[in-house]
Amino acid sequence: MSRYRLRLDLQLFAGEKTEKATPKKRKEARDKGQVAHSQELVSSVSLIAVGSLFLLLGSFFWDRILRLFSDVLLHGLNMEVTEGNVLGMLTRYASEMLWFLAPIFLAAIVVAFAVNYVQIGWLFTTEPIKFKLSALNPINGFKKIFGLRSLVEFLKSMLKLAAAGMIVYFVLWSERDRVMALAHVPVIEVFSFTGNLTIRLVMLFGVLTFVLAVGDYFYQKYSHEKTLRMSKQDIKDEFKNAEGDPKIKAKIRERQRRMAIMRMMQEVPKADVIVTNPTHFAVALQYDGTKMEAPKVIAKGQDYLALRIREIAKAHNVITMENKPLARALYERTEIGDTIPADLFQAVAEVLAYVYRLKGVRRKG
Repeated sequence: MSRYRLRLDLQLFAGEKTEKATPKKRKEARDKGQVAHSQELVSSVSLIAVGSLFLLLGSFFWDRILRLFSDVLLHGLNMEVTEGNVLGMLTRYASEMLWFLAPIFLAAIVVAFAVNYVQIGWLFTTEPIKFKLSALNPINGFKKIFGLRSLVEFLKSMLKLAAAGMIVYFVLWSERDRVMALAHVPVIEVFSFTGNLTIRLVMLFGVLTFVLAVGDYFYQKYSHEKTLRMSKQDIKDEFKNAEGDPKIKAKIRERQRRMAIMRMMQEVPKADVIVTNPTHFAVALQYDGTKMEAPKVIAKGQDYLALRIREIAKAHNVITMENKPLARALYERTEIGDTIPADLFQAVAEVLAYVYRLKGVRRKG
């Protein structure tokens, strides 16, 4: 019972998502548009940028507003109402409004792109807007509505609402005397005071929401990292898919090794001599003076392979010669198909000379 429980605990632990995401998992998530991103940061910086634009270009906006309303009051009231006059007036007012709103829209768009780029870099994907049947699942919709993310979004909205209320209250309370005196000042001063007060509210609200947005960004980053976490089994499966199953790779290597040994054993009958240790090592040498500059190793083996090489050599009447130092040196310093090292030429030449003399004696006999 205890062993079963231990095995179950190990399986549960292997399934827990406790490991950081691999680069492959991060890339797949990014390709799907799943990145750490705070929309609150975009909106707050855009709000600050628009407020700053009003502070810098206040005279420009004021002139445009005055030109728009003064034209209506001075010329529009006495204008003859015809199709051409109305169309021309609307075209003129539309161009004035476009000149008035263009800097605001342009600043908001540029700032939004810049803040997004700082957060996630360049990313273009259509994956989030693709139609998915899972989006119609009511259970998933219920989880989204009552999930942790929805609760966090609700708390953020409440904080922003409370921040806006506090800012409006404290700013208006600090200007209560001037607000009460607006009834006794010229209209132009009323507009000036209202504009300055509005810009103050916008800038203060923008700065406060920016502070909240920074916290939201780190929360989004933490939530994103938590979503990407993988279990140990996930990492193993990913490695298997990327590199291949280690068991299958081991079987392939074993089969390749067997095939290489079979090919090597087929070369043993072509050897001129087998140099042995005598039991631990066996190296098969071949030399053809018309084709080779030096003798080469066509087979070698240790322990069981050495025994098989000697057995095949005996079956095909290949001479076996015991030379412990030479056998060990050839085994350790050469690979199959290599020519022998230059410093072993003398020793190998003596062995081959002995073999050739022995073969000559056999032929005479």
